[in-house]
Amino acid sequence: MTTLADLQDEYSFLDADDRYRLLIDLGRALEPMPEALKTEATLVRGCSASVWVYPTRLDDGRLHFLADSNAAITKGIIALVLKVVQDAAPAEILATDIEGALAPFDLKNQLSSNRTQGIPNMIALIRDTAGRYA
Repeated sequence: MTTLADLQDEYSFLDADDRYRLLIDLGRALEPMPEALKTEATLVRGCSASVWVYPTRLDDGRLHFLADSNAAITKGIIALVLKVVQDAAPAEILATDIEGALAPFDLKNQLSSNRTQGIPNMIALIRDTAGRYA
């Protein structure tokens, strides 16, 4: 499994088109999310594309998220966000600077504002979920 640091290193050497491809590949690699979980309750508000995030709790209390989007690059963005928090304990997620971890990818300057406007909402939903389980 590729780490966030490995992805950051690769991303930094790519041109804009290849960065898009990397994000699309990340989205394709996401664990499939069953259609039945794509509901109003799991929909992330404020995204230009539809994004669904569904949390599950592992036996040891860590959180595992299923996610999907109807837009390839947005799906890659949520995959990148999940690289920061996937399978972490709720308290660990709450203590993680998710925005800081994503900062080296400079998504706001690399992608259109339509594609990045929902990132804070994705992060807020993940933090709210971790807060409920903490």
